[in-house]
Amino acid sequence: MAEVKVFPLCCVVQSYAWGKVGLDSEVARLVLGGDPQALIEEARPYAEVHGYGKYSDPLKFFTLCYIACLGSKVKDTFHGQLPFLFKVLSVNTALSIQAHPNRELAARLHAQFPEHYPDNNHKPEMAIALTRFEGLCGFRPMDEILGFLKNVPEFRALVGNEAAEELQSADGDPCRTSLALKKCFTRMMNCEKKLFVDQLNMLVKRISEEDAAGKDTSGSNGELLLRLHSQYPGDIGCFSIYFLNRIMLQPGEAMFLGANEPHAYLSGGQSLHNLIKITHLIAFIFVHTVILYYLQIPTSARQYTVSALDSASILLVIDGEAVATSAAALSDITLTRGSVLFISANESVSLQVTSSSGMTMFRACCLL
Repeated sequence: MAEVKVFPLCCVVQSYAWGKVGLDSEVARLVLGGDPQALIEEARPYAEVHGYGKYSDPLKFFTLCYIACLGSKVKDTFHGQLPFLFKVLSVNTALSIQAHPNRELAARLHAQFPEHYPDNNHKPEMAIALTRFEGLCGFRPMDEILGFLKNVPEFRALVGNEAAEELQSADGDPCRTSLALKKCFTRMMNCEKKLFVDQLNMLVKRISEEDAAGKDTSGSNGELLLRLHSQYPGDIGCFSIYFLNRIMLQPGEAMFLGANEPHAYLSGGQSLHNLIKITHLIAFIFVHTVILYYLQIPTSARQYTVSALDSASILLVIDGEAVATSAAALSDITLTRGSVLFISANESVSLQVTSSSGMTMFRACCLL
């Protein structure tokens, strides 16, 4: 029997507390789309569909056994491992702060503390909103931070007068501002837990009283709730000393645009550029390039060929239905909303679209 190189993936659902609950969660809806028999609990948070990539144990085992499936360049560069993690999150409340080092720092920390930093590579991330989503990227503009220090006494208590005054007196000097902001952040992150809890309770009580009195609290008195995802106590120091890029962004500055996929063609040779919206989003540009293709097949296209690449790839169906066929698959595969397909390097997949509304998919791969 021929070696199976194209197959569906069954991925693990994580029920972290920050996830959306029941069918309010896009993760839960995708799970139900991929498996109509799945039981979705109304009170359970469905935070993340995990395992579309490097941390999936079954997939890791497969790629180790059939290393050529990764692609000629990927298998040599990354020592037989898939170099990306592809997952879907459904976020209801703020996640913990996480610090990802650049490649040079990751190698240094791995050499010094391998038990805490088992991966010597960097972990840049890219997020694409499937539904309406709000995210915080970078620090707020300096005038807003100074406004909080002036008008939110509980916040100032965590930072401390000395650090707050240094930031206020920086007077727009970039170097002084950067150092002062680092000091403010480090003081707040290293404050005693009791002080943090006491100040947070005082803030909540004050805002509640002002709300009851009819005072407008939509300005500077916002909720200040901050957590650090700490693998071990030294993470706070590493975060403040090494990881922290004191970058202040305006809305939209962290966004990017896609570009047309250069090799998308119908089986008959007709260009898809005028028929199918296909963009690739370049995620990791430091050492290698992980690309996420966004494929939107309109109702007018009943067939589509997922082209062969010199990289293993993972295909996630967001909407629509199709029957997938490939010489490298055990049999025809029915794809529905929530289906996930692993495609080995240098293998193509033909899709016979069966849904009347077309299809929307994402495809992750690594092109070196």
